Amino acid sequence: MDNLFLLVIILANVLFSMKGFNDEYFFRKYQFHVGSIRSGEQIRMISSAFLHVDLVHLAFNMLTLWFFAPVVYSFLGNSSFVIVYFGSLIFGSLLTMLFHKEDYSYSAVGASGAVTGVLYSAILLQPNMMLGIFFIIPIPAYLFGILYLLYSIYGMKAKNDNIGHTAHFGGAIGGYVITLLKEPQLFEEHTLMVLLLAIPIIILFVMAKMGKL
Repeated sequence: MDNLFLLVIILANVLFSMKGFNDEYFFRKYQFHVGSIRSGEQIRMISSAFLHVDLVHLAFNMLTLWFFAPVVYSFLGNSSFVIVYFGSLIFGSLLTMLFHKEDYSYSAVGASGAVTGVLYSAILLQPNMMLGIFFIIPIPAYLFGILYLLYSIYGMKAKNDNIGHTAHFGGAIGGYVITLLKEPQLFEEHTLMVLLLAIPIIILFVMAKMGKL
C-alpha cells in the first residue's frame, strides 16, 4: 500500500490537532515556544508540527500534503518520502529557532514546514504539474510554491497569527536540499526550476540580512 505512510502522517496530524482544539493545556504544552525549548523542552520542535490553529489550517495543510505527497513517494519511494517529510519538519523548526531565538515569547504551530518541504520536492521532481484543485483557473505548481512562500514572508512580517510562517521556509529549504541530494541529476534536467524555486529562499535571507523581518 503505497500511501500507508501518508495516511499515518495525516491521521497523526488530525488526532493531535483535534486534541489540541479541545484541550488548551495540551495545546500550550506541545506548541512551539522559544522560551520553553531553550529551557530544555526540545520535543516541542517536533510536536508543534502536529498541532494546528483551527480546522481550516489543518485542512489546508493536509489537502496540500495529500495532493503532492504521491509525486514524492512515486519518484523517490516511501522511505525517502518519510525522510523528506521529517527532514523538512526539522529544518523548519531549526530555522524558526534561528530567526526567533531571542524572542522567548514566540510561539507557533502547524505542519506547514513539513508540507512545504514535500511541496518543493514534488515540484522539483515534476515541474510541469498544473494545479486545478484550489483554483478555478489552472496554475503551474511551481508558481503556487513561489507564491506560497512569498505569502509566508508577509505572515512573518505581519506576526498577527499563531501559524509558523518561518517554518515554511525551513521546510522549503529542507525539501529542496534533500531532494537535490537524492536526485542530483535534477540540476541538469530541471535547471530553470531549481533556480526559480531558490528565488523566495534567497529573498528571505536578503530581507533578514537587511533587518526587514
